[in-house]
Amino acid sequence: MDAKEYKLSFAELVSFIQHVHVELSAQAGRAVNLSLTLRNWLIGLYIAEYEQKGTDRAEYGARLLENLSSRLGEIGLDGVAPRSLRQYRQFYLIYPGIWQTPSAKSLQSLIPSSIRQTLPAKSPSDSGDTGSRKTPTTTTQFGIPAAELIQKLSFSHFTELITIDDDVKRAFYEIECIRGNWSVRDLKRQVSSLYYERSGLSKDKIKLAKLTQKGAETAEPKLAIRDPYIFEFLGLKPKEVMSESHLEEQLLDKLQEFLLELGHGFCFEARQKRILIGDTHNFVDLVFYHRVLKCHVLVELKLEHFSHENIGQLNTYLSWYKKNMMTEGDNPPIGILLCTHRDRTLVEYALAGMDNGLFVSKYQLELPKKEDMQRFIEKKVREINFNE
Repeated sequence: MDAKEYKLSFAELVSFIQHVHVELSAQAGRAVNLSLTLRNWLIGLYIAEYEQKGTDRAEYGARLLENLSSRLGEIGLDGVAPRSLRQYRQFYLIYPGIWQTPSAKSLQSLIPSSIRQTLPAKSPSDSGDTGSRKTPTTTTQFGIPAAELIQKLSFSHFTELITIDDDVKRAFYEIECIRGNWSVRDLKRQVSSLYYERSGLSKDKIKLAKLTQKGAETAEPKLAIRDPYIFEFLGLKPKEVMSESHLEEQLLDKLQEFLLELGHGFCFEARQKRILIGDTHNFVDLVFYHRVLKCHVLVELKLEHFSHENIGQLNTYLSWYKKNMMTEGDNPPIGILLCTHRDRTLVEYALAGMDNGLFVSKYQLELPKKEDMQRFIEKKVREINFNE
């Protein structure tokens, strides 16, 4: 008898399509992350080899990375600032075992044979060599194959891990990252909270690990594309991928138009402007330059209740702009914070340590009134929600 013909229900149809979408989206994210990781590892390899054996390396000396960054920028490469090149070199030096992975070996054609011959034929754990020579945490000697590391962790994870000098401590965080599928933000948080040290002192390590993993923020494949390193690698603009939601994207569109239409001197400069503060990438929603006030105006939109963390974040951006972007004749930057929750909107203006009373009075006249901003945002929220 013929097998009974299987017929899908509508609910099953939805479920199957959802499963396919989620799985293949995750695969795409992993593929991009893997390619980026290997690219940066190879760049680090080339730099390290040149520093040791480059025929004209004496010409560049201590300025090698600055000169290299400048030349690569001239030919259109992104993500090659001197700081990034130092990261890539450190990445290679700490994780040379990546060469042993099938993914890396598939790229042999990208490595000149003279350099390939200098790379180790085997990892220490494969050869049984665990002698006194210190070996970075790149192989299975700590229980994690390099192939699994580059499959499970993004390059942004590695940029955090390479700042850890102790090999055992680094391996601890590698394992916990993979076990808990930690986001980069949570890896930073756990390192800052001394999780490794607390685990060493804890009498109940299993309980501590369970509590830590329970509270950890996991890495979502659908958000991987928003990694700043991915922006550079794929040539994406932050605006194309950074909005938290459809509502936020539409509100920023309307807000941008609203401020420009005021005719009070607003000149649009950037959307999702990326700034690097310390080792952290940050994004300012909207940046304008005000011709009358002669200063930058930074706008942050938060789809949530007001919190002091919001205003603190905006003030951090203002301080960065004051230090790095002000030129002769400029006034200190001004920030506009909009927090909206349902139909209630709060508008706050922030000043970066400004104590000039005359300028404060002037900006209050030139910028839109808080009440006007609140009415505008609340109206647009209702319109967008109704249309959706």
